[in-house]
Amino acid sequence: MSPETLLQRITDYAHRADPYPLYAELRENGVTRQADGSYLVGTYDEIAALLHDPRVSSDSRNRADPATLPPVRRQEQPKAFIGLDDPEHDRLRRITMRPFGPPHSPGRIDALRAEIARICDDLVAGFRDKDRFDVVEDFAYPLPVTVIGRLLGVPHQDMPRLRGWTNDIIASLDLTADRSAAGHGDASVDAGEAMEEYLGDLAERRRSDPSDDMLSALVHESGPDGRLTPQELRATARLLLIAGHETTVNLISNGALTFLRYPDALRLLRENPELMPGAVEELLRYEPPVQLLPQRSPLADIEVAGVTVPEGAPLILVLAAGNRDPLRFENPDRFEPTRADNQHFGFGSGVHNCFGAPLARLEARIALTTLLPHLEGLHLSQDPPPYRRSPVLRGPRHVGVEGVVG
Repeated sequence: MSPETLLQRITDYAHRADPYPLYAELRENGVTRQADGSYLVGTYDEIAALLHDPRVSSDSRNRADPATLPPVRRQEQPKAFIGLDDPEHDRLRRITMRPFGPPHSPGRIDALRAEIARICDDLVAGFRDKDRFDVVEDFAYPLPVTVIGRLLGVPHQDMPRLRGWTNDIIASLDLTADRSAAGHGDASVDAGEAMEEYLGDLAERRRSDPSDDMLSALVHESGPDGRLTPQELRATARLLLIAGHETTVNLISNGALTFLRYPDALRLLRENPELMPGAVEELLRYEPPVQLLPQRSPLADIEVAGVTVPEGAPLILVLAAGNRDPLRFENPDRFEPTRADNQHFGFGSGVHNCFGAPLARLEARIALTTLLPHLEGLHLSQDPPPYRRSPVLRGPRHVGVEGVVG
């Protein structure tokens, strides 16, 4: 088949359960220009170089073709730092990091360890002794959404409404040709604006009635970079809320699915739980929650593996393809929980390396260690399971398992 149709085939839902043969085809073809004018990159070394190249922009406003831009708000507001370049990206990220992690708040993530373990135990108790359950709905989703809600200070009873908005926003990342016709663009804009209005109102309440959550800290703390403006705070809170649970849901769900497909690895990890941190890294390589980065573009003409990518052209980095590059990883299509030298792209790399990676790692390690003993002897109700539509944030919509849960 023509390499100019690779993006179309990768984003086709028919390939969501197993896109990896297409990723292998991408690596074999090198950097390929697509019919829509975008360029696909799927080899490890090239992706690594581009993620660290200051000539590559993450700001969609630097794209030459307006048709490739994502849906925009009716009244353009400041963007979250994930969609900005330095120095503005660095300023906003540093302000947000102050109440989140080292060096200013070194204990915030570690302090969640006991609570994460308690939530996991409570969730497992809910399906123990049942003959079937859904890993996603009964475990992988409620854990991170509860944790990020408490971290930000979002009332638990409001989370279902936020889940609906999140689903509409994620739907806009499907990258398929009929996205606009399906109305995803308008729904995404509506959902994003509604979520930011909600989070902005919540932050304002924290201004007069602070708590120990991150929204309160972002409203009141002021460091050398100043404070976030109200508009910046809304955009940042939206990013933290969505990214703070969506990728972790997929990581845990993909982890359970992989363990059930590799019973030898499941037994190894059950007998040697100290290996779980390395196994989580292997999961991030083998089944990364974020499969590709669609929002890059060069600030000047650049050469990538002998191909000139023109200034402003959409540049799509297929992280999951790089994670299985045989020139970088031995036996890349096999899940090996004790794999060494595992420098994957599961959390990206470079200045846009995932902000929430420490929290996601902690949640995944505790969650999968807790879940592991209850998976042995069970089998999948359906394999492959149904997947969510997004090719960007790829993960199963349900992971049904059957057998008596111990």
